[in-house]
Amino acid sequence: MKEIKIYSPATIANVSCGFDVLGVCLDNVGDEMIFRQSEQKGLRIVEITGADLPLEIEQNVAGVAGKALMEQLNPNFGIEMIIHKKIKAGSGIGSSAASAAGAVYGINALCGYPLTNKELIYYAMQGEALVSGAPHADNVAPALLGGFAFIRSYAPLDIISIPAPKELYATVIHPQIELKTIDSRSVLKQTVGLKQAITQCGNLGGLISALYTEDYDLLGRCLHDEFVEPKRSLLIPNFAALKQVAVKCGALGGGISGAGPSVFVLSRGKQIADCVASEMRNIVKEADYQCDIHVSPINPKGIKELI
Repeated sequence: MKEIKIYSPATIANVSCGFDVLGVCLDNVGDEMIFRQSEQKGLRIVEITGADLPLEIEQNVAGVAGKALMEQLNPNFGIEMIIHKKIKAGSGIGSSAASAAGAVYGINALCGYPLTNKELIYYAMQGEALVSGAPHADNVAPALLGGFAFIRSYAPLDIISIPAPKELYATVIHPQIELKTIDSRSVLKQTVGLKQAITQCGNLGGLISALYTEDYDLLGRCLHDEFVEPKRSLLIPNFAALKQVAVKCGALGGGISGAGPSVFVLSRGKQIADCVASEMRNIVKEADYQCDIHVSPINPKGIKELI
C-alpha cells in the first residue's frame, strides 16, 4: 500500500461517571486524513485544512503520535500526512484524539498493519499528552476500537472494548466557545471524598453492566458525575437548562463531553435524540449564542478506511 485515506471519528470522553477511564465513539462527525509513502525518510505533515494548526511534527498531536510509532516501526520509507480537520479544536468531542488516533492508524496501515488497533492506543496517547499535559486514552481508545472503551489501568495499560446497545444515540451540542483541556482540568480538585468515590464507583459499575445487558433504564440512572460536572458545568453556558430539556424529551441522561464545552445526551432511538437536538437549539437561540449540534448513532468500529 502506497497511499491510504481514512476517516477518524469524534468521541465522547468520561461519559459522566467514567472520568479518564471511559469513552464512546461517534459515527457521523470526524476528520479525514491522507497518508502517502515518500522517498524522504521520516514523517512530514504537508497540509492541514479546516484549522490553523502547526505543520511542525513536535508541535502537532498527530505528528507527536505518528513520530512515536515511526520510531517503533522504523520503516525503510518516509510518510507524508495530510489532515482535513472537521472536528473543531477545543470542542470537547476529541478533536486532538481524532488526529492522534488517525495518525497512528494510517502509519500502521502503510507499514502493513504490524500492530493491532489496541496496540496503537499507547502511541496515540503520546499525542494527547501534548495538549492535555498527560497521556490519556479515553478519547483515542474508542476512536481506534469503536463502541465504548473502558481503561481499567494506565500502568500497565489495560483497555476493554465494550459494545454499545443497538438503539443508543448521542446528541452533542457544541457552544461556539473554546475551552482548552488543560484549562478545564485546572478547575478540578485533586482529592474527592469517600462518599463521592463510592457513589461514582457504583454508577460506573452500573453503566458498564447496562451496556452489556442493553438495560436502558439502568444506563440512564448511572449517568451521574460526582467528580467533574459540579466544577466544569460552571464554565458552560446554560448547562442546567440543556440537561433539563433533554429529560423533557425522554432522554436517558447526559453530561459534559470530555473537558467541555460540548454537552452530550444519550437517548434510546433517533426520534428522542432528534427531539433533544431541537429543544437544545431553542435554548441556544433564546440565549443568543452560536452552536453546532450533532445527532449520531454509536460507531461500532472506530476509524475506517476510505480508499
